Amino acid sequence: MRMHGSQTRASGDPYFAHPIEVAGILTDYRLDTATIVTALLHDVIEDTAATRAVIDEMFGEEIGELVEGVTKLSRLELNAEHVRQAENLRKFILAISKDVRVLMVKLADRLHNMRTLGFIKSADKRERIARETLDIYAPLARSIGCHRICSELEELAFEHLNPMARNAIVRRLEALRVTQGTAVAIVSGEISQRLETSGIPARVYGREKHPYSIWRKLQRKSIGFSQMSDIYAFRVIVDTEDDCYRALGVIHRAWSSVPERFKDFISTPKRNNYRSLHTTIVGPKGMRIEMQIRTQAMDRIAEEGVAAHWRYKDSSYGFDAEAAEAEGGRDPLVNLRHLVQVLEHGGDVEELVEHAKLEMFLDQVFVFTPKGRLISLPRGAMPLDFAYAVHSDVGDTTAGVKINGELRPLRTPLQNGDVVEIIRGPKSVAWTEWRSLTVTGRARSAIRRHMRLSEREEFTRVGRTTIDETFARAGKSRGAVQLKGALEQFGVATEDELFIAVGHGRINATQVLESLFPGLKADERAAASERQRIEDGPNARSFVRGAGIGAGTSVHFAECCSPVPGDRIVGIAREDSSIAVHTIDCPVLAEFEERDDLWRDMHWTAQAEQSTLSTAKLVATIRDAPGVLGQVCTIIGEAGGNIVNMNMHHRQSDFFDVDFDVEVRDARHLTLIAAALRACPPVETVDRAKG
Repeated sequence: MRMHGSQTRASGDPYFAHPIEVAGILTDYRLDTATIVTALLHDVIEDTAATRAVIDEMFGEEIGELVEGVTKLSRLELNAEHVRQAENLRKFILAISKDVRVLMVKLADRLHNMRTLGFIKSADKRERIARETLDIYAPLARSIGCHRICSELEELAFEHLNPMARNAIVRRLEALRVTQGTAVAIVSGEISQRLETSGIPARVYGREKHPYSIWRKLQRKSIGFSQMSDIYAFRVIVDTEDDCYRALGVIHRAWSSVPERFKDFISTPKRNNYRSLHTTIVGPKGMRIEMQIRTQAMDRIAEEGVAAHWRYKDSSYGFDAEAAEAEGGRDPLVNLRHLVQVLEHGGDVEELVEHAKLEMFLDQVFVFTPKGRLISLPRGAMPLDFAYAVHSDVGDTTAGVKINGELRPLRTPLQNGDVVEIIRGPKSVAWTEWRSLTVTGRARSAIRRHMRLSEREEFTRVGRTTIDETFARAGKSRGAVQLKGALEQFGVATEDELFIAVGHGRINATQVLESLFPGLKADERAAASERQRIEDGPNARSFVRGAGIGAGTSVHFAECCSPVPGDRIVGIAREDSSIAVHTIDCPVLAEFEERDDLWRDMHWTAQAEQSTLSTAKLVATIRDAPGVLGQVCTIIGEAGGNIVNMNMHHRQSDFFDVDFDVEVRDARHLTLIAAALRACPPVETVDRAKG
């Protein structure tokens, strides 16, 4: 109160009323003293002159660390630019994975802010805060099992983001209560009587689905309000886990169950530690009824999540991890640890938000390893998601999959109960196309990491080879000199970084040569850098060799496949005695399968492979957005390619195709340009045009 002084909130209330309300919310959850004190102090570092040192001195280092953690989380803003947003989310997740109390305080802080959101005058600011709540804080609350907080955050955000839809659903619910209110009481009484007769003590009550949950289901399943069967659900609370299954038997014997609507989350808990039996029956008066059967402990964990595990232990009060494991059979913070694994793969920070949302939002499916280990994955997961969930090495070496003993494609969605066996290859290979075969952030970030490492190795090898060839053409040897001078001149730290820059095309190999041999003669530099363009006609004989190429033979490079040095090639004799050179996999060659007399064995000369430029054709499918074409052209230029022609076609609302004619040194150079384009997020596909 002293530090906040005369500060006020948008409502006009004294500011210190807010931290008191936040502490009150956490007191309802019976959290430990340090958490309650942190709630009272959570804004003082950010909004007053107080420092971490002052907090440590007055309240101790534990509370100082918690208050500082909450302060850092308060700086997460979804309207910030992508990089800052992702970096803040990275710090956010790492902080809460170390001490979940930081997240509990932040969730309570956000809950009270949402309760008073209407006092903020700016509509844009209200919408931003509500969207941030729905995108980040509600899923985080769900991920640690705090259903009660999650539901209220969703409802409050829904009220501000889509008030018309919410009001329409509320009116339908009010009308439904008039017609079905008495039926709910009758059904509850009849279920209670059946269980009591069978000797099972139970508490039965009906609950109404929240408006936001109804809206989400209407959107997800594209159904109307009248088609929903679970607007009213009944919860059966019993004493023991055995009673759960006994109660299920009594209910299924009394009323018909709806096929494929039974779920056992007791034997296989959800990732947030939720445990319950779910079933749908056709109950009294023909009502379709959704039921949840659980113990009192399961019910508390379902509502409060990790907050249900604070208790006295060894004369102290705090989070009881052992009891949490014993009650739920699994780590209650497992979802946060999944997010931390995503972070460990590094990569572009822009991808982090999407990967994190993937981990937080998706529902789950349960599958098994051949040895019976249970793996929990998001619904819609495919074999590569399973492989990376087992271990990143298993994912990187995946060559195929058996599902329930049968070989299946890697794009097969996994179903509950599947037994999945990954067939591994001898080495790590992760293809660009694999990203479309995954739904988990963990798998996608691991694939990105593997691709980055593979590209780095390839660029290093290409750059080293290019420098060696440039030195050799000038009569020099890289092994005879130290590259330290070149490293300093080009601002790179290691030789590998220099090789990568040359492989990317950011640094020219001739420049490296000149930096180490400044007195090199002009003709030697020219020999090292000169490249001749490969063109059709009599002069083309100097680029290829093969049977049938005489002194007067004219050679043409087929436009259908545009061969470049490094390609495997074959010649086709023409009626005018010239020879057309094709790549060995050109589709046009199928026309000549029955004409063995026209085929000529061909190969590239050393001159073609060392000092020429060729024109190759690439076709790319690009996601439409402002500036993407310029971004793609920049990538080609930075990789050392020169665009000589470009043609856009097949333009749609979201995508367009572009044909590029690009001057390249050889097939390897073309492959590197294609790889650089595939790494660009707006580029969906890149292929070499043939046929």
